[in-house]
Amino acid sequence: MWRRGRWVVLGLVLLLVVPVLAAGTALRLNYTGELREGTKTRGKDAIWLGHAWVDGRKKDADLTAFAARIKGTGIRDLYVHAGPLEHDGTLPAERYPRARWLVDGVHRTMPGIRVHAWLGDILATEGPDGLRLEDAGSRAAVVASARQILDAGFEGVHFDLEPLHSDDRHYLSLLDDLGELTRARKAPLSVAAHQIDPLPAAHQALGVLSGGSEKWWSQEFFGQVARRVDQIAVMSYDTWMPLEGMYGGYVAQQTSLALEVTPESTDLLMGLPFFHEDDLGHHENAETVAAAVRGARLGLGRTDPGRERFGLALYVDFAAEERDWAAYRAGWH
Repeated sequence: MWRRGRWVVLGLVLLLVVPVLAAGTALRLNYTGELREGTKTRGKDAIWLGHAWVDGRKKDADLTAFAARIKGTGIRDLYVHAGPLEHDGTLPAERYPRARWLVDGVHRTMPGIRVHAWLGDILATEGPDGLRLEDAGSRAAVVASARQILDAGFEGVHFDLEPLHSDDRHYLSLLDDLGELTRARKAPLSVAAHQIDPLPAAHQALGVLSGGSEKWWSQEFFGQVARRVDQIAVMSYDTWMPLEGMYGGYVAQQTSLALEVTPESTDLLMGLPFFHEDDLGHHENAETVAAAVRGARLGLGRTDPGRERFGLALYVDFAAEERDWAAYRAGWH
């Protein structure tokens, strides 16, 4: 009985460990190879900026310093946190009292740079509290908030709604309504996107195992979202990857998967981890800027090296260190 039990345990261990080792090896191999010539900045990069830029904490000197910081990079778009939205989709105007100062200051110190309002909220997809996209009134309020933010002087609107499950038809309906507004106002509509299933139906499997939590979107759903917006920025961090080579290979895979379904009329941006934490989802020694840049370049070179509407998105300004900026410049310019 004891010997039979040993073989059962060994079999279970192999059943769990071997696929993990195989996946890790595949990702590491995906990080190898030569970088293709020309897979560098197209001048369509973006950066997420914290709320301090619109609530009064930032001053003229900060604008001058930031202008010097991004000079010579490919950064074109600033996603400035102007929310969060209320759970009913509304946006109190007192949350962005210095919006006009920021937009005017950017135009003065950084000609050609566009300022988007970054709006978001927790969705009630995995808990009782949050924004409910299935509520038509809430969706209408989100559209009204986008109109409000454009009236305040922002040149575009960027949405980050999480956790957003794959195949959410109410989200697609919201994007359709937002698109009508932004096209009429000639303003770009952009979204932060979840990662794509690294294996077929991975989001569904995780949902079953976790009791409803989903990390990834299906590739098909990613494409449906990408076709409805002007920009889509993949949050290609918080990946659970334990090693830098595996993380870089994962970003290369994500880049390829995203390129395959993003129309050429939409800007595709791959997120860079400009922050430093150590937890289950993000290991800072693994999720480095250098690995993300190299992974994005590998994926671009293998899948669509001529894609012009492609860039990197830096998350986030207030947590970035000098080494992050240096790695971004060295690897992408």
